[in-house]
Amino acid sequence: MKTDADIQQDVIEQLSWNHYLNASEIGVTVRNGVVTLSGQVDSLKKKLTAEKEAKKVSGVKAIAEDIRVGISRDFKKTDSEIAQAILYALKWHSCIDEEDIQVTVEDGMVTLDGEVEWAYQRESAGDLVSNLNSVCGVINNIQLKQKLTPDDLQQRISAAFLRNATLDASKIHVDVLGRKATLTGQVRSFSEKKNAEDAVWAAPGVLIIENNLEVEEPQLSY
Repeated sequence: MKTDADIQQDVIEQLSWNHYLNASEIGVTVRNGVVTLSGQVDSLKKKLTAEKEAKKVSGVKAIAEDIRVGISRDFKKTDSEIAQAILYALKWHSCIDEEDIQVTVEDGMVTLDGEVEWAYQRESAGDLVSNLNSVCGVINNIQLKQKLTPDDLQQRISAAFLRNATLDASKIHVDVLGRKATLTGQVRSFSEKKNAEDAVWAAPGVLIIENNLEVEEPQLSY
């Protein structure tokens, strides 16, 4: 079993492996498998990337995100400029109709509203905005149009688990109530937990995911 010190070292090395990040800007502490990331970066994208990289490390049970986004005044855009940049980016996005989404910007915090057909469109809009300069945070309130019954959704999600080579479908269970999908069971890594969640987001009509999958303790061979 990995110790907290082992996990901490692995996370630091994983952050250093990503050349988009400056690992010296990010602090890493670990307690009982829970990783806390701290420090300050100059973009929301870097904050999200650091979290994504930490989740790849074996033995990580959860992430406590405490990284702040601090944008230099020389490069910081006004709320109006940010809003215009978002509208322009949405206009040229191949899978999103900008007419379906409303954008509000206040002190660099972006709120997205509207309604789309698929969860991947909702997630794509959020990812697109997080990549833009001077954006400090994103509140994604975009809703999904209901297409399938909860029973249909549950069957499609279970079938998607069986098709996915990275998942042990026998250990993962999904319950669907309205537009909320709840995942329970066990996975081998934080990465597998994220893959299961991504498979659920691909189903039409899912708006909320409660991911209660537990990460098994990694067994070390000697």
